[in-house]
Amino acid sequence: MTNPAPRRNRVCKRAVVQRTERVTPHMIRVVLTSEDFVDNGTTDHYVKLLFGKPGIEYPEPLDMGVVRETFPAEHWPTMRTYTVRSWNDDSKELTIDFVYHGDEGVAGPWAAAAKPGDVLWFNGPGGAYSPNEAADWHLLVGDESALPAIGAAVEQLPPGARATVLLEVEDETEEQKLGGSGEVDVTFFHRAGSDTARGDSLVAAVAALDFPAGDPHIFVHGEAGFVFRIRQNLFTDRGLPRDRVSLSGYWRLGKNEDGWQAEKAETSRKEREAAAS
Repeated sequence: MTNPAPRRNRVCKRAVVQRTERVTPHMIRVVLTSEDFVDNGTTDHYVKLLFGKPGIEYPEPLDMGVVRETFPAEHWPTMRTYTVRSWNDDSKELTIDFVYHGDEGVAGPWAAAAKPGDVLWFNGPGGAYSPNEAADWHLLVGDESALPAIGAAVEQLPPGARATVLLEVEDETEEQKLGGSGEVDVTFFHRAGSDTARGDSLVAAVAALDFPAGDPHIFVHGEAGFVFRIRQNLFTDRGLPRDRVSLSGYWRLGKNEDGWQAEKAETSRKEREAAAS
């Protein structure tokens, strides 16, 4: 008789809410402490947050292996991916910014209701980008979902580093001041009152940008539609080397994270099959 394979340990990491702050009308900053977070040195590091279903009590520490074995699927926590805005290794403070649109979604309402002492379980961090100090100049492009990563990257730029930042937000009330000691030119584009589609302003701005001489390091993250169109400009029109560019569609208009992740997985499967044929 074959012994069953041992269950994989899927114990999640623990964080505790310390305080919250309304950064803009639609951006809530939650500061947590965690003894489990390990900084990976990237400025786009992200965590997988686990939000329990209302009325369901889970064993602690939260172990997703146990949850999947003992709870029906409809009772499993909902996972959402969020970029870390900052990490302070001395105070063990983990700061995460949440876009908030009322009762819409899972993470935003949680952030709006969060209070000191609340526990949040997570996995990670992942991440791959930090501004390359050897680059002659930097370009960072994104929407609200990329603001935390762009803010963290700008703050890490060395003194005198040149950077152009292009950001699309709902209106002027959603603008944020970015810190750091680099020579940074920030432009905000507003969707409110505009007759263009989401991301069009960013796509047009990148296409019209007169790239300075020298080697760039470019970061384009946010809604997948505009990220793809800017990708075309950078690689096809401008012929940039791929190792100079970080691209990521954080989300897709009209889909929640579950739907978007499923779409990406299906696209990757088809690409692998096409390459193998």
